[in-house]
Amino acid sequence: MTTFTQLNEQDAPGISIHPDRRISKINPNIYAGFTEHMGRCIYGGIYDPGSPLSDENGFRKDVLEALKTLNIPVVRYPGGNFMATYHWLDGVGPKDQRPSRPELAWLGTETNQFGTDEFLKWCEVLETEPYFCLNFGTGTLDEALAWLEYCNGTRDTYYANLRRKNGRQEPYNVKYWALGNEVWGPWQVEQTTKEAYAHKAYQWAKALKLLDPSIQLILCGQDGTASWDYYTLKHCMLPVNSPLSTSGVPLIDMHSIHLYTASSSHLPNATAPLAAERAIEITSSLIDLARIENGVPNDQVRPTICFDEWNVWDPIRAEGSKGAEETYTLSDALAVGVWLNVFIRKSKDVGMACIAQTVNVISPLMTTKDGIIKQTTWWPLYLFSKYMRGWTISAHVSAATYDGETSPKWVRGVKDTPWLDVSATLGEDGYVNVVVINIHEEKAFETKLDGPTGEVTVFTVTGENPTVTNMKGKEEVGISESTWSAQGSYVFPKHSLTLLRWKA
Repeated sequence: MTTFTQLNEQDAPGISIHPDRRISKINPNIYAGFTEHMGRCIYGGIYDPGSPLSDENGFRKDVLEALKTLNIPVVRYPGGNFMATYHWLDGVGPKDQRPSRPELAWLGTETNQFGTDEFLKWCEVLETEPYFCLNFGTGTLDEALAWLEYCNGTRDTYYANLRRKNGRQEPYNVKYWALGNEVWGPWQVEQTTKEAYAHKAYQWAKALKLLDPSIQLILCGQDGTASWDYYTLKHCMLPVNSPLSTSGVPLIDMHSIHLYTASSSHLPNATAPLAAERAIEITSSLIDLARIENGVPNDQVRPTICFDEWNVWDPIRAEGSKGAEETYTLSDALAVGVWLNVFIRKSKDVGMACIAQTVNVISPLMTTKDGIIKQTTWWPLYLFSKYMRGWTISAHVSAATYDGETSPKWVRGVKDTPWLDVSATLGEDGYVNVVVINIHEEKAFETKLDGPTGEVTVFTVTGENPTVTNMKGKEEVGISESTWSAQGSYVFPKHSLTLLRWKA
């Protein structure tokens, strides 16, 4: 949690950090990933069996090595919009018997050479948990139950035995399952209404948890600010043993929301993720409202928010049907830093967040036939995933604000937009970690810091200007490491992300 006092432009900013004031535990799942059968995310991204850089499974070793440094806890699969016409049985069993199908989300052809068993094997190699999204378009409840049985079944039943026949004796124990993806959107095959979705989602949830009560189910929300979110929460977040369900466990564990931000202008781009912060706040209130209106008892676990698609993405400059391969700038890296600051500040409410996507498609990591490229946005993600864990702690920022146009425009009326965007954590190792993002294009800020003691390790991400990239044959944005004595003020460079780290 970070509080804010607005100063005049001529006043020197200040930041106070309070390690003794723990606000909320940070769920490691905020550093989750997302892989979709889209562009080069799967084929040529994580799976490239013809490459000398791949292992015996066809997995790109350089991609795995890079992703392991992020300590990714969960990866969502196989979509996304792709899910609306995907049938999981096409992607299991002997590869020479798997059908190729027209793919309607991104207008491609799906060969099904990479499917359930390949993805779950990849997760085991990466040491991450899988998160599956169910087909709420052309799929059926029987198909969903069969997939759950295939993955988690332990009995002598048809789909559990099919898994064994395909070479996997023990269950995979897939914990996270989404009840559809963006089914409110006109781009979806089998787009539906909030009324029809809420009824279907709750009935599917009841059946899925009868088969496996241990799983966690994620409701399909919109962006957290829509009537869709209110209606689906109101009609699906019911007390245990309500008249619609005899289940002894809650049927809905998380509520999913999605948002992408982007602007061609630096300052609207860097402040755009504050829209996500307001969306989380609104969604949290809608969860409380649904629980109050439905009489959910206080001892029933409160659902959290699953922000399972987020990133900087301009679908005009990186069109989805053409692979959505973004070239990210320093400005985009600072925006990703603000996104991650939001998740730290709102850790009480966020149970999972999945950057979309993990490789090649609107991704911080790109593959070539010769290796990988770490885009500008890789570096804030790396620093956060390595250091910003444990507990969100209290911080207070006093600073002047950016008062210009925002994207979306409504951010201007609902959020402060200080020049310094801040979050702070206390790790289990006893270290305080503070991220300060100076979004100003032209001005460094000499800032009084109240809290740091002893020697402070400093990591800085910046570049010559907000437009520089890492996609032109040289790395123009990376991490520089230094130390600071914690004496006097600290100067945060213009257009920079700084992580300060010291022993509490």
